Amino acid sequence: MTRTFIYFVLLTALFLGVGYLFGGSKGALMALLLATIMNFGTYWFSSKFVLMMYDAKEMKEENFPQIYKVIRNLAMKNAMPMPKIYHINLASPNAFATGRDENHAVVGITSGILELLTEDELKGVLAHELSHIKNKDMLISTLAASLAGALSWLTHFIMFGGGDSENRNPLLSLLLFILTPVLAMLIQLAISRSREYEADRSGAHLIGHGKDLAQALQKIHDFAKQKPLVATESQAATSHLFIINPFKPSLLMNLFSTHPPVEERIKRLQNI
Repeated sequence: MTRTFIYFVLLTALFLGVGYLFGGSKGALMALLLATIMNFGTYWFSSKFVLMMYDAKEMKEENFPQIYKVIRNLAMKNAMPMPKIYHINLASPNAFATGRDENHAVVGITSGILELLTEDELKGVLAHELSHIKNKDMLISTLAASLAGALSWLTHFIMFGGGDSENRNPLLSLLLFILTPVLAMLIQLAISRSREYEADRSGAHLIGHGKDLAQALQKIHDFAKQKPLVATESQAATSHLFIINPFKPSLLMNLFSTHPPVEERIKRLQNI
């Protein structure tokens, strides 16, 4: 959490610094307001969007008693309410967690992960997803997206004549227009990667060790590498939700990955 806090400080400092440099306090406030409204709208309804996108169906306890038993035990151990559980008819093994808080949490599980993993490995994956919920990672990612989005609005505002300064340097404005959103995105992605590491760590401690989750990550990663999904534009925007990115990587996706390297995640888990 300390590293995430530092990233937020950097992101906030970047936003305030650009606003202060050009004296565009009104523009900065407007940018922050617009970005916050947009991102918190997404935050509030994200679970519904994702479930509709993948045609997810709620899993009935009578059909999946063992899944319910595992998640109920993990939720009790983690001192959190039982989330809703949804099934996604995808051969690609994966899982995700979403929802605006613990009381509106959703865990999604694909057909492929039920077939590929052992019960202990699946327990490790589910512990990781419940840790995302417990750690409020949806809220954290939304705050990061709001600041990053506000910076993008702000640089456009400055570039096209906003702000209070009458002696603006055109070259500096152009550099800020190009570089600031990129820097904001890199910090936002760093926050996302740090939350993945933290969910791995929290999940491993929840079940008492990192071995099963490490094995699960390796299996899911190998499958995604051999048989990646081809994502639509809207599906690509959900890649950060999954425990492993299931989509065919593009050059841009490799450069701006929301997930840390699987090898490093496994190494850290093996040391727990």
